[in-house]
Amino acid sequence: MTIEEKAKLIIQDIKEETGINPVKIFKRMASKDYISMHGPEHHILDGACVLVAYNNAGGNINLDECLERLVSEGLKMPGAMCGHWGICGAITSIGAVLSILDKTGPLSDDGTWGNHMAYTSDAIGELGKINGPRCCKRDAMIAFKHGIEYINNHYDVKLEYEPQTCEFHSMNQQCIKEKCPFYE
Repeated sequence: MTIEEKAKLIIQDIKEETGINPVKIFKRMASKDYISMHGPEHHILDGACVLVAYNNAGGNINLDECLERLVSEGLKMPGAMCGHWGICGAITSIGAVLSILDKTGPLSDDGTWGNHMAYTSDAIGELGKINGPRCCKRDAMIAFKHGIEYINNHYDVKLEYEPQTCEFHSMNQQCIKEKCPFYE
């Protein structure tokens, strides 16, 4: 299945989610057959979980337009960004969501450009302390933790978050087990 086909299924299925906890939405979505343990579908899925939760929490957005823009941005992000570019696709997916919500661009000078950089810096800093190898599920949990905190501090909505444990470690041949903050 191509990443474009997966993106279409993600958008179709995620619109049925009703919760305001992006991690719970993610865990349900990530359990679907078409979501790989690791892969560029996370560059769309992770941000889509935040957009849907934001919308469900009362955020004033056109969900269809926002998801369409996220897919467009996510499809530009290649797989293995973490290893080849030094930036995680889960973090950039949520960074794209923040830019969509704030209508931020490369010339924005209203503070959002810098705020989004601070979000990605905080999240990537935590990943850097954990170290590799990559794990799209662990990286998503870090991205959600920082992204939910950012949204709850900067917008008029409140997304739910609680400490998480990983339900996917048995599917990850490179799981770092006890070194991972989400390993149970």
